Amino acid sequence: MILKRVFCGLIFILMFQAIHAAATDVLPISRISGPVEFTGTTAQNIWSLATPVNLLMHVPNFGKSPGEQTEVRIGYDDKYLWVFARLHYTDPIQIVSKSKKRDEESRNSDSFGIVLDTYDDNESGLAFYTTPAGQRIDFAISNDANFQPSPIGNTSLNFSWNTFWDVKTAAIADGWSVEIRIPFSSLRFQEKDGKVRMGLMINRSVSYCNEIDTYPEIDPKYGLFAPIKPSLAHTIEMEGLKPAKPVYIAPYVLTGIEKNQVLNEAGTQYDQEPNSQLTGGLDIKYSLNSNLTLDLTANTDFAQVEADDEYVNITRYSMYLPEKRMFFQERSSIFGFNMGQSQELFYSRQIGLNDGNPVRIYGGARLTGRIGKWDIGILDMQTEDFKETPSENFGVFRTRRQVFNPNSYVGAIATTRIGMFGKSSMSYGADGIFRLFGDDYLETRFAQTTNEEGKIKMDSKANSFAFLKWERRNQEGFAYNLTYSYSGLEFNPSVGFMSKPGIAGIDSRAQYGWLPGERSKLLSFKLITGYMNMHRLVDHGLENRWLTGGFEVNTKDGWSLLSILLYIREGILNEFRLSENASVPAGEYTYKNIFSIFSTPFTKPLVLRLIFNGGEFYDGTMASVTAEPKLNLSSSLQVTGSYGYNRISFDSRDQRFSSHIARLKVLYMYNTKLSVSSFIQYNSVNRLMIGNFRLRYNPKEGNDFFLVYNESRPTSNYLFGSAPGVPFLNRIILLKYVYTFKIS
Repeated sequence: MILKRVFCGLIFILMFQAIHAAATDVLPISRISGPVEFTGTTAQNIWSLATPVNLLMHVPNFGKSPGEQTEVRIGYDDKYLWVFARLHYTDPIQIVSKSKKRDEESRNSDSFGIVLDTYDDNESGLAFYTTPAGQRIDFAISNDANFQPSPIGNTSLNFSWNTFWDVKTAAIADGWSVEIRIPFSSLRFQEKDGKVRMGLMINRSVSYCNEIDTYPEIDPKYGLFAPIKPSLAHTIEMEGLKPAKPVYIAPYVLTGIEKNQVLNEAGTQYDQEPNSQLTGGLDIKYSLNSNLTLDLTANTDFAQVEADDEYVNITRYSMYLPEKRMFFQERSSIFGFNMGQSQELFYSRQIGLNDGNPVRIYGGARLTGRIGKWDIGILDMQTEDFKETPSENFGVFRTRRQVFNPNSYVGAIATTRIGMFGKSSMSYGADGIFRLFGDDYLETRFAQTTNEEGKIKMDSKANSFAFLKWERRNQEGFAYNLTYSYSGLEFNPSVGFMSKPGIAGIDSRAQYGWLPGERSKLLSFKLITGYMNMHRLVDHGLENRWLTGGFEVNTKDGWSLLSILLYIREGILNEFRLSENASVPAGEYTYKNIFSIFSTPFTKPLVLRLIFNGGEFYDGTMASVTAEPKLNLSSSLQVTGSYGYNRISFDSRDQRFSSHIARLKVLYMYNTKLSVSSFIQYNSVNRLMIGNFRLRYNPKEGNDFFLVYNESRPTSNYLFGSAPGVPFLNRIILLKYVYTFKIS
């Protein structure tokens, strides 16, 4: 009876939220009747036809009038959504423009841009930004930009996503002006009764004073990513859109030479194996309608994709690496089925990669979009055999739909992996995200996979996964999350990523945050605490128990510090090795350490991020320091570095482990179309030096020329054993040209 009352209460709350959301004001956008001359400086007659939009200060002093005058107009015609802006300065010498890089992720330069929630679903969005240099910065937003803890940053933001759009900027007497045009054929949206509704957010950042102005008014209590959270967007409305349904056909040609050093069977000599190649392939993108996009690929190639960063993993869990390949980016958030801590039921890097080695993809198809109220994602790809792994077929089906209110969803997913010699596996799952009231959300997920016999036992816990989380999402006042997760011993998503299988338990976090206001130099301050208790299913022993406490402070001029004390108790079932000379034996360990991140203002020419982790480590001690400097020398030259040092000592066992990771990247941008980048990475654990050089010429979206050179060199004779040393292990140079044809 009690459960029934609770359930009925939740349904009432959700229905009330839905009625309340339906009453949201809608801003009608003006249609522009005449032709627009795309120059970066908007003609007065076009300016007067577009809808004016006023911005308010987001930070440092919420709700105040902007420190610098901003004029913004938005309109549309038959083909494009147009955004016009005039960005004024009291002193134009204060304009900061430090890059011409496509998809720049830093906040060093002044910028202006918009976020479109094209389905008005309050969860997903597309961002289009620029700077005084005329950069094109676009990225996709999922999960309402809610931060997902990950070593690679916020996985809710996908900067690898690109689409067809244009921007032009121009200098004016007291600032700079912007014209953005976005083809409706590049957007996915739904029409109802001849009208299209989308969510809109507009952002301007002024670097010299660390100011962000937004439309609509956005409270900073929702955190660092508040200005791009689709749930905070204002709904706009347009009528009579009839977008074209273009077909983009993008053939490529690739040629190159690769040399590998291969150890002979006797282990006495490295023989050089040259390999030249001349090949080609084809990608096709077809907009079936305003809702659906079909992507086809044949002999898929990703030669131009940047190499993964080198890491030293001092944990006993696998590391999650981001997907950078373009084919997997269109509406990639549809396929997301997160199982906590970067674990996913579908992980696209399982396709075409084997332990980091590229595997040829014969071809595949990908359908994404919306049918009625349902988001749909379908993927099917076929790979070539690789070493001991036969040719495989990968399939994914994913669907979600909005329920009760604009922030609540239910969904389902199924994945398959079928080998050509009969071995196959599959998984399926169902999930839901429900906004209950205010900023409180309930997330539920359940999934099952085939067992070792290739069968799914629906009544078995062993091949099942369950997840339940209650969370309050805000940065002011009291916030929390409480999570329970269960991963069975036979739960093994072969097309997914699991770093912690066969465990169950709770993970809880709580914080209290302050936004001190206009008179304070502090932007925000919060106290943080957490408790986690996970146990293994195989022997019901302790996996890990963490008790944490700390604080985070951010100043209005951009300085930040996060510091957390950790009390840890871990159970090690099987010994794991850090190196040939250091390991952690099986047993239970109790230890304490501190973790801190310090950052200088992102808006300055020199940006520095320091990460420190030190104290006890199992039955020893640890000191880990990482420095990440970034120097913006001009709008054409950028130098980025990173150095990480780990030292672990187990004095009682007379064991030591140390590692060095170093990266240096130099980026030269002749203009927004031509760039040259070069980087070197050194990993002392693998004893390798990896170098990369990449030239990219991108005259317009879809047309690319790449010159890529990669080399890996040994830094120690340990690799050679009794064989004579060689100067390199792998060397490759590639030329790739892609040309996109548009058929309307």
